[in-house]
Amino acid sequence: MRQRLRLAFSAGIASVLVAAVLVGLKLWALAETGALSIAASLADSALDLMMSLGAAVAIVYAARPADEDHAFGHSSAEDLAALAQSAFILVSAGVIGWAAVARLLAPSEPVLASEGRGMVVMALSIVLTVGLVWWQGRVARATGSRVVAADRLHYLGDLLPSLGAIGALWVSGTHGIGSVDAVVALAASVVMVLGAVRIGKGAWDALMDRAADPAILAGIAEMARGWPGVRGFHDLKTRTAGSRVFVHLHIELDGDQPLREAHRIGAGLRRAILEAYPQADVIIHKDVYGG
Repeated sequence: MRQRLRLAFSAGIASVLVAAVLVGLKLWALAETGALSIAASLADSALDLMMSLGAAVAIVYAARPADEDHAFGHSSAEDLAALAQSAFILVSAGVIGWAAVARLLAPSEPVLASEGRGMVVMALSIVLTVGLVWWQGRVARATGSRVVAADRLHYLGDLLPSLGAIGALWVSGTHGIGSVDAVVALAASVVMVLGAVRIGKGAWDALMDRAADPAILAGIAEMARGWPGVRGFHDLKTRTAGSRVFVHLHIELDGDQPLREAHRIGAGLRRAILEAYPQADVIIHKDVYGG
């Protein structure tokens, strides 16, 4: 658990540092070029910074152990942070999309400047983002953290607007067509909306106690079905909260065997489930077979 927390927190800190650097670089590039596509990317990075700060706090809070008021722990904080991320992304996408449409409908075409400098900044931002996404992907797979996965998703979404901004600046610099900038910004806003919907749905499902992935359910059922001493099982129930999967399972045992033996069977099955799914919190109830 501590190792997963350290990994998740390292991803959170890396996200904050990268976002802060990108905000500074894009502010300078926007002042130099006046490009709406860079403004769109800047707005996204500014939101990234706020959300990454919130995500880092959520990761630490979610790792707190269960207490008297939170018997199942605090892992739902990750889902709340992910839901807030999706809301921020939707607002940002709306503002950028509105500005892009307004610029496309304007009577005169926008004039950009210092396209070369803007392209260098956006290229550097892509390199930094790719490095961050790579690390977040490793951490998300190792820990199952929903908030790290959500953070990674919107950084992945940043790559397309950044590439688009480079293309828009190049077209403006070589062909003098400034309207491409607004088209790229509009496309970026659509990508942001799609990403926000995916993030929000995952967080909402978890907050509404949606069952775990069917593959996890099938894996646990298969283990219970073939475990030595288990005559049958029923009421396999799961729910997700943040990176945690809560599992409740009733197994049916021979009622004439010693209590110590019944405990050994249940404890062995629980250990096997935890080895297969380290993010799980497992409670096994023992019932008498045929009783």
